[in-house]
Amino acid sequence: MGTDLNYIQYVVEQVGLGSRLTHKKMFGEYALYVDGKVVAFVCDNSLFVKPSQAAVKLTPHLPQRAPYPGARNYPVADELLDDSDSLRRLILETAVLMPEPKPKASRKTK
Repeated sequence: MGTDLNYIQYVVEQVGLGSRLTHKKMFGEYALYVDGKVVAFVCDNSLFVKPSQAAVKLTPHLPQRAPYPGARNYPVADELLDDSDSLRRLILETAVLMPEPKPKASRKTK
């Protein structure tokens, strides 16, 4: 089905991190980044937070399912969209636990 851009904008607004939270379209769906770190995916208009100790600690009750065929299960945080404070905390604590983005390789000029 693919994710609607309006849904992405709604998620970004609900998280409330301003320019710290960015998104990038990937294969018809979206990845969400905090300070350059991937923290979640939005697939078929559902918010999938990266599995981490933050999700286990803060939201053990969230349902889990695969965001796309062949993926492992991720916590589905759709129910937190009505609770911006809890969602923001989950996203920020997840970001702390994610690895730093790899530096992009420089292109050699010919």
